[in-house]
Amino acid sequence: MTAERHLLIDLGGTHTRVAWGDAQGVTQDSIRLFLNRDFHGLNSVLSAFLTEQPGQPHSLCAGVAGPVQSGTAQLTNYEWFIDAVALKTQTGAHRVALINDLQAQGYALDDIPACALQKVKQGHHDDGPRVVLNLGTGCNCAVVHRVAGRLFVPAAETGHSSLPHAEGDLRALFDHLRTDHAHLPIEAVLSGPGLARVHAWTTGHHIPPEAVITQIAQHTDEARTTLALFLQTLGHVAGNIALHHLPTGGMYLSGGLAKAMAPYLDDPAFLTAFLDRGPYRHIAQAIPIHVITQDSFALHGCHRHLTQSL
Repeated sequence: MTAERHLLIDLGGTHTRVAWGDAQGVTQDSIRLFLNRDFHGLNSVLSAFLTEQPGQPHSLCAGVAGPVQSGTAQLTNYEWFIDAVALKTQTGAHRVALINDLQAQGYALDDIPACALQKVKQGHHDDGPRVVLNLGTGCNCAVVHRVAGRLFVPAAETGHSSLPHAEGDLRALFDHLRTDHAHLPIEAVLSGPGLARVHAWTTGHHIPPEAVITQIAQHTDEARTTLALFLQTLGHVAGNIALHHLPTGGMYLSGGLAKAMAPYLDDPAFLTAFLDRGPYRHIAQAIPIHVITQDSFALHGCHRHLTQSL
C-alpha cells in the first residue's frame, strides 16, 4: 500500500462500480461492477470488492445517487444509508469524501477521451461552464465550473424539480402523471421508469424500460408516440437548463438511457424543443451537445475530487 492509494466508488441507482486508484489515476483493471439488488447495502458491496482485491486505502471517495448532507447520504432508489464514519471504520481510510454521483460525473469531464463522446449537435464551445445531464434510473444534472485551474462542481437535485409548462399531448401527459407525482418532478419522465410511464400512458401497456427501448429500436407504431413525447420533454428540459447555466463549454448527456436515446437525438422533436428559446435561440444554438458513452467515467471524477482536495 502507498499513501496515494484511493478507493473509488460510483454508487448509482441500479449498479455500483468500485475501483482502486493511485497517483496516476483509476487502476483500470481493478474496476468491478455490482448489481445493487444483489446486496444489502454499500458495506456488503465493499466487502465483496475488498475480498477479491484486498487493501487499505489512504482515501475514499463515493459518488452517491442521492442527496449528500453532513457526511451522510441516502440512496434515492434503495433503502441504503451511507455514512462517512462507517466507511472509514470499514475500510481503514484516513479520509472519506461523499459527493453526489453527478458531481463525480462533472469532475470527470476533463478525463473523458474524445472516443467516448458521441456528438449530437454542433456548436461553438469555449472555456465557459459545462453541464452534465444524466438520464438513467433517475435524472439529475451538474454544472462544471473552472476556477483558478481547478474544477468546481456544486451539488444539485435537478431531477426532483418540476417539469416545464407544456401544451397539447405533452400537457395531457403531465396532467396524468400528477396523479402519482403531485409535484411533477423531471425524472417522472426523464428516467428509465419515466420512459415506461410515458409508454403506459400512450399505449395502455405496462412494460419495463428495456422493453420500451427495444420497441423504439424496432420502430414499432406503438413506440413512435412514446419516443416523440420523451424527446420533446428532454428538449424542453435541456433547453431550460441551457438558459439557467449558459454552458458555453458544452452539454453532456450521460447514463444508460441517454446512450439508448442517442440514435434519435437528431429528431426534430428534441432539437426543436431545445432551440425554442424565443429571443435567446442563438444561445441554445451555439451550445454543443454530446452523449458520454463510457460507463465508468464517474470513477475518474471521484479520483479528481480526491486529488484536488488532498
